[in-house]
Amino acid sequence: MTLLSYQVFQTVVGQGSFQKAAEILNLTPSAVSHAIASMEQELGFSLFTRNKAGVALTNYGEHLLPYVNAVLNSDESLQQAIAGLNGLKMGNVKVGCFSSVCTNWMTDIIHSFHQRYPDINIELYQGTYADVSYWIKNGIVDIGFLSLSSAGDLPIEPLYRDPLLCVVPKGYRKREDTPYMTPDEMKDEVFVSQMETTDADIAIFMKQNGLGNVRMDYHVVDDLSTIALVAAGLGICIMPELVMNDIPYAVDRYPMMPEAYRVIGISALNPNFLAPAVKMLYQHVIEKYKIIEEA
Repeated sequence: MTLLSYQVFQTVVGQGSFQKAAEILNLTPSAVSHAIASMEQELGFSLFTRNKAGVALTNYGEHLLPYVNAVLNSDESLQQAIAGLNGLKMGNVKVGCFSSVCTNWMTDIIHSFHQRYPDINIELYQGTYADVSYWIKNGIVDIGFLSLSSAGDLPIEPLYRDPLLCVVPKGYRKREDTPYMTPDEMKDEVFVSQMETTDADIAIFMKQNGLGNVRMDYHVVDDLSTIALVAAGLGICIMPELVMNDIPYAVDRYPMMPEAYRVIGISALNPNFLAPAVKMLYQHVIEKYKIIEEA
């Protein structure tokens, strides 16, 4: 017998009717009848007498009722205990992120979250897109920030659309007198590039816009080194706008035409089954940073 069959039994007793019990439990009358018949078959005796006025407990049913109530009360106590444990708002959450989210968002997220949930600890792991994806898939972190294009088969909740910019040395003279940069203007330039695992969105943009074979003499792994080389006049690069908030070097930047973005999101291996503390942080991030409307 199951808790549902006990709930059906208790509700039929309380309503004195299979039909009314079905309405309360949002079941069909036949489902209620089947549940009671299954109980009676398993127990080996009848629980109800049936007549035109409705149903009434048999002597056996009357003796069984207190025990059924005790089971259901115990289940209710268990559910309340679980809710109480969740309500303690304690725990530890491991978060993976890439550089620009770490420097632009994470301090604010940690401070604001700790104001609401001071007993939940956040552990932070910084790496590339590939690192964060690996950490999520292997349970090293509970949740992580990724770009939409780097998430692969991981579920991801889009949060923020971050424009891609063309970054050039200070005083760079554009070929065209426009406030934006086109792929045609960039195709003959030397690029400072990063690994595709670090900048998947930039690599995709370049391939889609005929920049897949540009000259690349400098291959680095972090944003600051990339901009330092550009500032020194050694080439140009494409960089997300969020990255440029942290750059101390004097460079010029242009929006691109066609417009290009990376979409930043929050990812978890199974967003529907998160530990309570993880779920609280996951929701906190969405409330604080989600600006992309659902399609």
